[in-house]
Amino acid sequence: MTLKELGTLLESTGLPVTYRAWPEKEAPPLPFICYLVAYSNNFGADGGVYARVDHIQVELYTKQKEPQTEDKVEKALSSLFWEKTETYLDSEKCYQILYEIEV
Repeated sequence: MTLKELGTLLESTGLPVTYRAWPEKEAPPLPFICYLVAYSNNFGADGGVYARVDHIQVELYTKQKEPQTEDKVEKALSSLFWEKTETYLDSEKCYQILYEIEV
């Protein structure tokens, strides 16, 4: 799966989606999604990269806990294996629901 394909998959939620971050002062109202390649977890063989594997973070930001919004994201990611964590960002006064996937 390419980053463009992942972006299209995430857009199917109906939520605003961007890669990495919104330009300053252009972020839409919550909820919205940001996604980014956090690092690679490549598979090596014969002294080189045999298979490229990107570790991607899909970040859902919400003002309050919104299980129905999380369900939208999880349905969009249903063809992938993901791990989920939740954090409240005091400085931003919002929740960050983090989905980690490898593609």
